[in-house]
Amino acid sequence: MKIEFSDLDKDRIIEIAWEDRTTFEAIELQFGLKEEQVINLMRREMKSSSFKMWRKRVQTRKTKHEKLRNFTEGRFKCSRQRQINNNKISKR
Repeated sequence: MKIEFSDLDKDRIIEIAWEDRTTFEAIELQFGLKEEQVINLMRREMKSSSFKMWRKRVQTRKTKHEKLRNFTEGRFKCSRQRQINNNKISKR
């Protein structure tokens, strides 16, 4: 089953996938995409170098998986997190 998303939805999925404390389970709850589907969307929509950097970072984060977290609550987004618009990280 292939789910079609608008460009705005794709940008939002990419934005929240970059956030360290947003779990793959939260993305699945909001958009219906499992972890593998998020990875495929990121691979398809991002530059190769950006995707590789994201994958390297995500693979070392326990916070991306609800079951591996050692806390139950936390800020949804880091205050120092830069905004991502149109698949590009914008400067402040």
